[in-house]
Amino acid sequence: MAADEDTIDERIFEPPGPNRSSDALDEDEGEYAELADDLRSDVAGDVRFDEYSQILYATDGSIYQARPAGVVVPRSVEDVRAVVRIANEHRTPILPRGAGSSLAGQAVGPGCVVVDLSTYMDRIVSIDPDGKRATVQPGVVQDDLDARLSEHGLKFAPDPASSNRATIGGGIGNNSTGAHSVRYGITDAYTEELDVVLADGSLIHTREVVIGSDEWDAILARDDLEADIYRMVRRLVEDNADEIEARYPDLKRNVSGYNLDRVVFENERGETVVNLSKLFVGAEGTLGIVVEATLSLVTTPDTTALALYCFDDLGDAMAAVPEALEFDASAVELMDDEVFRLARDSGEFAEYAAPIPPDTAAALMLEFDSERHADLEAAVEATTRHFHDDGDAFEVVEAYTDEDQRDLWKLRKAAIPLLMSLEGDPKPYPFIEDATVPPAELAEYVRRFEEILDEHGTSAAYFAHAGSGTLHIRPILNLKADDGIRTMRAIADDVTDLVADHHGSFSGEHGDGLARTEFNPKMYGPQLWDAFRELKSTFDPDWLLNPGKVVFRDDEPTDMREHLRYGAEYSSIEPNTALDFADEGGYSQSIELCNGCGTCRQTGSDTMCPTYRATKDEVATTRGRANMLRAAISGELPADELYSERFQREILDLCIGCKGCKNDCPTGVDLAKLKAETKHQYHQREGAALREKLFANIDRAAEVGSALAPLSNVATKLPGSRALGERVLGIAADRKLPTFTRETFEDWFDARDSAVDPAAADHGAVLFPDTYTNYMYPDAGKAAVRVLEAANVHVELPDDLRESGRAAYSMGFLDRARDRAEHNVDVLAPYVERGWSVVFVEPSDAVMFQDEYADLLDGEAVSSVGANAYGVSEFIDVHRLDESIDFDAPSASESESESESLVYHGHCNQKALNRDHHAVGLLRRAGYTVDPLDSGCCGMAGSFGYEAEHYDLSKSIGRILFDQVEASDAESVVAPGASCRSQLADRTGGTRPPHPVEKVADALERER
Repeated sequence: MAADEDTIDERIFEPPGPNRSSDALDEDEGEYAELADDLRSDVAGDVRFDEYSQILYATDGSIYQARPAGVVVPRSVEDVRAVVRIANEHRTPILPRGAGSSLAGQAVGPGCVVVDLSTYMDRIVSIDPDGKRATVQPGVVQDDLDARLSEHGLKFAPDPASSNRATIGGGIGNNSTGAHSVRYGITDAYTEELDVVLADGSLIHTREVVIGSDEWDAILARDDLEADIYRMVRRLVEDNADEIEARYPDLKRNVSGYNLDRVVFENERGETVVNLSKLFVGAEGTLGIVVEATLSLVTTPDTTALALYCFDDLGDAMAAVPEALEFDASAVELMDDEVFRLARDSGEFAEYAAPIPPDTAAALMLEFDSERHADLEAAVEATTRHFHDDGDAFEVVEAYTDEDQRDLWKLRKAAIPLLMSLEGDPKPYPFIEDATVPPAELAEYVRRFEEILDEHGTSAAYFAHAGSGTLHIRPILNLKADDGIRTMRAIADDVTDLVADHHGSFSGEHGDGLARTEFNPKMYGPQLWDAFRELKSTFDPDWLLNPGKVVFRDDEPTDMREHLRYGAEYSSIEPNTALDFADEGGYSQSIELCNGCGTCRQTGSDTMCPTYRATKDEVATTRGRANMLRAAISGELPADELYSERFQREILDLCIGCKGCKNDCPTGVDLAKLKAETKHQYHQREGAALREKLFANIDRAAEVGSALAPLSNVATKLPGSRALGERVLGIAADRKLPTFTRETFEDWFDARDSAVDPAAADHGAVLFPDTYTNYMYPDAGKAAVRVLEAANVHVELPDDLRESGRAAYSMGFLDRARDRAEHNVDVLAPYVERGWSVVFVEPSDAVMFQDEYADLLDGEAVSSVGANAYGVSEFIDVHRLDESIDFDAPSASESESESESLVYHGHCNQKALNRDHHAVGLLRRAGYTVDPLDSGCCGMAGSFGYEAEHYDLSKSIGRILFDQVEASDAESVVAPGASCRSQLADRTGGTRPPHPVEKVADALERER
C-alpha cells in the first residue's frame, strides 16, 4: 500500500476562546472537576468541561439536547485510550462524535464525555489506487477524502447529503448512505478493516478472520475482551440464525439495530469468516470507538446525466418508483412541492428551483452514469418516453452538464434543512422520517402514512431516496407543546406498526439514536432483542459507551420524548430590538432557525463559516454561536450571561460579519444581524470601549487623517507608535495601517467637469463616496467615474451624503447606523424618484443600502433606495451599459494568449445577496480572462483584522484565500472590497490589488 501521508488539516489557528483560557476552566466544572483534572493529566488534546462547552456539544442535527459532562478533543489514539480508561474509573459515559450532523440524536447524551474526533484526528493515512482502498482517521470529512481520491478516478461510494461536513467516523457509526444506494449500497459494504478502542481501553484491529484458522485459534486462546467478543459473536449468530433470517428486512437499506446479519459470512474464497468491522458499522459508538478505518473504493463514472420528471400528483410519482428501477438508474430521488416552495423563497436555492414548473406536486429525479449506459442521452430518452410521453409526468428537466446537475443535486441535498426553515413553532421534525419499505410497496405505504397523519391532525413533507424505498416523511408538529409531543409519540408508534407490516426497517438511513431505539424490540422481536443486549454487555460490560442508543436496559429505557431540544417547558425571551426581525418571526425565532445541520462546518466551498475554516472549533461555527445565543435567551445560561464580557469576547466577537450564513445556511440563520443586535443591547447596558467607538466612527477619524496628510501617514511609522497603539487602543502593531490622501475623492470630483451632459445621458447615477474610497484610495472611485461616463452615465456626488453607517452597524452601534440611514435615504430618495440609481465602489456599503437599511428603517423610501442601489460592476452588468463601450482589448475568445488573466475574489457581503457574479461578466467582456474563486471571507472584515486579539486569526483566514490565489495560474488578482485588497496586499508585501472597475478603466485607456 502506497503511503500518502496526506493530512486534511485546515486548522491553522487555535483561538484563545472557550475552554482554552485559564479563566474558562475553573468556574463551571462542578461535579466533574476531578474527572477533568485526571483527563488533563493524561490527554495531550483539549479537555473542556466548562459550561460553554457543555452547551456547544449538547445538540446535534436532531430534535434532542442533552448536556454532556464535558468534551475531549483527542490528538492521538493514545488520547482516546486514556479517555476511555479514565472515564471508566469515574463511571462516566463516553460518546464518540464526528461533525454532530446526526438526525436521530446519536451524538448527544446526558453526562457523557464527548470525544470529538473531527478536529485533530483527520489524517488520510494512505491511498492504494491499485487495490482501491484508503486508510483514514475518523475525523476526515468525506468530501475532502473524495477530493483526494478524484485524482485517481476513485471515490467512497456512500454519499450522504451532509458529505461536505460529515466525517468518515460518523458515517461508520451511523452506517451512512445517500442518494446512490440503489447503485452502491451503504457504508458497511465498504468498511473492510478498523482500529477500535474497546470499552476496557484496549486497541484491536478488525478484519476478516477465517473461522477455524490459525489466526482464529490464536485470538480465542487469549484471555481478553477481544477473545470474548469473537466467541460471543459467533455463538449469537449461530444460535439465532433462523430469527436473523426471518426478522432482518430484505432491503438495500437497514440501519436499525446491530448488524448480526452481516458480521459472519462467506468470503470470495468460500471461507466462513467473522469481520467485526461490519458490526461496528452502524453501532453508533455503543460498542467501541473507531480510530482508523480502511475502506474499499469504487471508480467514479466519467459522465452522468439527470432527468427530473414532474408530476401533478404525489401518488403518481410514488407509483412510478418501481418502474424507474427497471431503467438501471444509479439514483432515484423524490422531492415534493413543499421543498420547491421553500427553495424558491430562500436566498441560496431559489436559482436551483427555477427550472421546476410551479404546479409540480412531486418530482422524480433519475441519474444515469456512463459505467452503466454507453449513451446517456438514449437512456434519458427511454425514460422520458415512458414517464412523460406515455406516463403521468407532465414535464421533464434534463441536465447533462456538471453545472446543471450540481444545481439539481444542491436542491435535493438541501431538502432537510430547508424544511426546518418553516416559520413559527410547528416544524417538519425528524423522528420517523427514514423508515424504509420495499420500493414496490411505497405507494401503498405512503397512502396509509397519509391516513395516519390525517388521524393525528397534521401533514408532512416528502422527499428522499425513493428508489431504495426510503422516503423522508416529516410530520409538522409543535414540540414546544405537550399535545405536539404526545402526537409525535403516537405517530411514531403507528408508523412503526405500519413499517413492520411491510417488513421494512424503522431506519433506512439516519440511525436509531434517541429517536428510534425504543422501537427496536418491536422490529426485531424478543429473541434478537435479548441477543442485542448480550452483544452490548459483552462489548461494554458497564454500558458506558453511548448508553441508550441502539439497545437499552430494562431499568434505563430509552424514551423518544425525553431530552428534547424544545419541550413543553421551553420558553425564551423576546427583547425589544433595534432591528426589525419580523421576517424571521422575531429575535428568538431567528436564533431558533438553526437546526444543527452543521452546514457551517463545510470547508471546501461557499462563504460560511470563515472562522471555523481557520480553527476547526465548534464555537467558531454559526451553529455554535446560535446554540449559545439560544441558551442565553432560554434560561439555559444565567440571565445576565448574554451581557458578560466573556460571552461578547468568546462568542460574538469571533463572528466577523461576513453574512455568509444569511445565504449559505439553508435555514437562513443571519448571525451577522443577530450579532449587531446583541452587541447593541450590550452597549446600551454596559457601554462601549474606546476602540469600539473609534471604529464605529471611522469616517470622522479618516477625515482627520486625510486633512493632516501626509503628516498623519508619517506618524504611524514613527518608532514605537504602533506598539503604543496596541497598548492604548488594542490595534495590532503588526498590521499595516491604511494611508490617507490629502485630496479626497470628493475634492477630485468637485474640481472636474462632467463628461456627460445630464440631458443626453442614458442613465443618471449618484456615486456614493465611501470612507475608504474618499479618504484613502480615490483611484477606484476615479476609475468608476471614467467607466460610467464612458457608458454615457451622468454621475453626481451630492454634498450632503454621510457615510453609510456600515462601521457603526458592524460594531453594534445601531442608533448611529439608523441616523446615517435616515439621512442618506432622505438625500437619495429624490434622485431615485427621478429614475436615478445609487452606485457604490465599496461592496459592504452597497449591501448596507440593499439589505441592512430595511432592518433599520420602515417605509417606501428605504425600499425604493435599496432596490436601486448597486455595486458599480453590478450596475454596469445589470443594465448592460458596457455594450456601448468599444473595448479595444482582445477578448478571451479571440486571442486568449493575448488576454490578461485575472483571478477574482468576490466580496462576502455581496455573495450573501447573490450579487457577486457581475464583476466577472463585466471583466470578461472588457477583454480579460477571469478565474472566479470559490472563496470565503478574506479575514480582514473591516476592523476585525486590525484588532490585536484577532490579528492572528485574521491572518490565518487570509492564508486560506492566499492559497487559493496562488493555486491559480492568473497573472494578477482583483477584488472589489477594500478590506480584501488590504489583506491581499500583505500577501505580496504591500502591492495592493486593483478594484475590478480599475481594470475595466484600464481597458478604456487601451482603447484610447
